[in-house]
Amino acid sequence: MDMKNTPFKRIPVSIWALGLVSMFMDISSEMIHSLLPLFLVGTLGASTFAVGLIEGVAESTALIVKVFSGTLSDYLGKRKVLVVFGYSLGALTKPLFAIAPSAAIVFTARLLDRVGKGVRGAPRDALVADLAPPEMRGAAFGLRQSLDTVGALFGPLLAVGLMLLWANNFRAVFWVAVIPGMIAVALLLFGVREPERHVGEERTNPIRRDNLRRLSGAYWWVVGIGAVFALARFSEAFLVLRAQQGGIPVAYVPLVMVGMNLVYSGSAYPFGRLSDRTNHGTLLSLGLIVLIAADLVLAANDHWLTVAVGVSLWGLHMGMTQGLLATMVADAAPVDLRGTAYGFFNLVSGIAMLMASAAAGLLWDRFGASFTFYAGAIFAALALMGIVLKAWRQRPFCEVPR
Repeated sequence: MDMKNTPFKRIPVSIWALGLVSMFMDISSEMIHSLLPLFLVGTLGASTFAVGLIEGVAESTALIVKVFSGTLSDYLGKRKVLVVFGYSLGALTKPLFAIAPSAAIVFTARLLDRVGKGVRGAPRDALVADLAPPEMRGAAFGLRQSLDTVGALFGPLLAVGLMLLWANNFRAVFWVAVIPGMIAVALLLFGVREPERHVGEERTNPIRRDNLRRLSGAYWWVVGIGAVFALARFSEAFLVLRAQQGGIPVAYVPLVMVGMNLVYSGSAYPFGRLSDRTNHGTLLSLGLIVLIAADLVLAANDHWLTVAVGVSLWGLHMGMTQGLLATMVADAAPVDLRGTAYGFFNLVSGIAMLMASAAAGLLWDRFGASFTFYAGAIFAALALMGIVLKAWRQRPFCEVPR
């Protein structure tokens, strides 16, 4: 039977379980993150620049930590123990948001939460690549990303309902967010089985010079592309703030993230399957075109309908590109260095994300929201030009491995 034409139910059970773990943790995280910019600015009195800096440092920390956890998972030959630790740390930090009296405590909670994400991220992605048949790798990453994003959809939706029920009580909503985080950890412990280490495999230092030389030029090109995408796409916190500018009531603002994640979750798996059988460079270029369109729409004005269209395009861009980049890393890296490969990929992306989020917050404070989104569109257009030039000068371009 042609595996490319089989339905997604043929994807291994442990990948489904990892997707459900991601879903429950994202419900927990997005219940908080969809409200956090409003909580920081409206309740704790933080500036928009502070929001951008907190988001940038937190998210980049998560990505930077991945280089160490990914390398460690390669060295140990065990990935699940690191994934469990990372998800557990993320779940245990949730109460800090509920009791935070200042932006500094929120920053600490956000940082610890993202450290947990960093510890689990690269080993989890490498575990997905280990479990998935090569010809279904794009579909497997797409499925996990889709389930992850379903959680990111229901989290803000639940936050809206609870904010309406409890008269905009941020802290009460943050307490409820603890529950799905604990469910995620329990499901991971009992629902995911890790493949055994191959007999005869020797334990070596993954970041030893001769090992790093095995990471090819094709891999480092993917690392560079990931950094460019991170620079062109700043934190989704700015989508929430843009929606608030249009006069949307505070309790309904998280619906912005619901809309984005609805499109994201619906598109991630189909585009993941498509990446198994089509040119990766073409999909990356189309994803950047969609991001440019999203930025231009969001820059136009803050009317709720305009924001809805822009946010939907943003979600489509995410669905087209995030699973694809993960698949490209797996395709370009040796099997025994996958954790390290994801770690370095996310280290570089983390530095780029820190720069992008801090710059976006600064531009917003000094020149306004429209200027921020126009700047994002310009950078994405420059990235698109670079990808097109690469395709023109070097063929075949990112061909799908056979």
